Amino acid sequence: MDPTKEPDMVVLSKKTAILSAIGVLLAAMSIGGCATVGPDYIAPAVAVPALWHAELKDGLTTRDNQEANRLAEWWTTLNDPVLSGLIDRAVKGNLDIKKAQARLRESRARRGVSEATLFPTLDASGSVTKSGTGDKNGGGQEKELYSVAFDAGWEIDLFGRIRRSVEAAEADFQASQEDLRNVLVSLTAEVALNYIELRTYQTRLAVAEANLKIQQETYELTRMRFQAGLDDELSVLQARYTLENTRSQAPVLRISLEESRNRIAVLLGVQPGVLHAELAKPQPVSVTPLEIAVGVPADLLRRRPDVRKAERELAAQTARIGVATADLYPKITLSGSIGLEALSIGSLFSAGSGFYSFGPRIAWPIFDAGAIRNNIKVQSALQEQALIQYESTVLQALEEVENALVAYAEGQRRRSALNESAAAAQKAFEFARTKYRAGLIDFMDVLETERSLVSYQDQLAQGDGNIASSLVRLYKALGGGWKPLEYGAATDPMS
Repeated sequence: MDPTKEPDMVVLSKKTAILSAIGVLLAAMSIGGCATVGPDYIAPAVAVPALWHAELKDGLTTRDNQEANRLAEWWTTLNDPVLSGLIDRAVKGNLDIKKAQARLRESRARRGVSEATLFPTLDASGSVTKSGTGDKNGGGQEKELYSVAFDAGWEIDLFGRIRRSVEAAEADFQASQEDLRNVLVSLTAEVALNYIELRTYQTRLAVAEANLKIQQETYELTRMRFQAGLDDELSVLQARYTLENTRSQAPVLRISLEESRNRIAVLLGVQPGVLHAELAKPQPVSVTPLEIAVGVPADLLRRRPDVRKAERELAAQTARIGVATADLYPKITLSGSIGLEALSIGSLFSAGSGFYSFGPRIAWPIFDAGAIRNNIKVQSALQEQALIQYESTVLQALEEVENALVAYAEGQRRRSALNESAAAAQKAFEFARTKYRAGLIDFMDVLETERSLVSYQDQLAQGDGNIASSLVRLYKALGGGWKPLEYGAATDPMS
């Protein structure tokens, strides 16, 4: 008999063990393929009105807001190249965007970790062990053991625990995508709002400076009339405090102007002061488009990233109920090891040094004092909270749009009235000053019309800014600022 060959009984035993393991594996795979415990996710049906409650007027329409691709890049409808350039730079440099992108990469990696548990693992190991025994005479024996081995393991997903984990990780990843889009929606709106504030403060400052010049002329006129004995000193004092009051408003406007510039710089991810020269030249507030397509309430469920994020978080939490439920059932793991073992390095690769072991391992919790069932209750309660959060997010979205619709429409009316008021105040002031020069009225009439002119012109400048800001808030409430694609289709925040 060849001493290097194994006996037939040993070979038969190995074949029998291998066939048994394969049988267990096939049986487990056939069962595991159809058993996934826990609830299957069904997207919640939330009732939303067919139409907006607010009356659509002044250019607002229910036409599909994606028809002209305006909502994805809504700022282009304001026809302001400076604003468009600032938003493009903000998307590339904003730190909140970068942080959201990092969270997205983290979530993608976590999904990869979960998916990896679906597949077998294979480890290589090697060791050298020296051991010995001693006796009372100081002698003893010492030996060395050399070994190399490959170890494999695979948890058979019999009841869907791993598949539910992967399902939860996938939904978490999709929620991270929506979080990035939500940050993008907020960022574009914030850049535009601060830019409109900047232009509004520039306009208000220009109005104040123009009125300051007029009031300086009026003050000089009253002084000349007082020196000529045509008026009393009271008119001079009244003209003086009106002049200085207007002068005192300019520093307040400059402070707000500086804050807006600095805020825009930070939103772009650059240091305050970097944009001062670029934004120093005053420009009028952007003119709003003639028609604004707002769609219908049901569009919000598809467009708002915060609503989409809440829905994905609900899906992830539903899958975690299945993960917790699977802990009630047996866990089957196939493991095996093959290697070489010898007392010397020279005989490590000789015949008879090999060893192997393989077979299934079954673990089934018998007593845990109700920990698993209570964990299922915990995950179910978290799912209930996620559902309530989703419904709450939808309601908040509807509220924001309704408020924005009213604010935009009523802002248009207010601006129209302020425009008429400012024009009438300008004529009244010019008429009053002409009559005052001719000595037909006293200075109080001039003073009153002058105050009204300053007030209405300043309110008109604010009204223009308010309309543009209301439009930005409306676009933000509608979820504008990103292009919808399938999950995972792109990582660029503008895609």
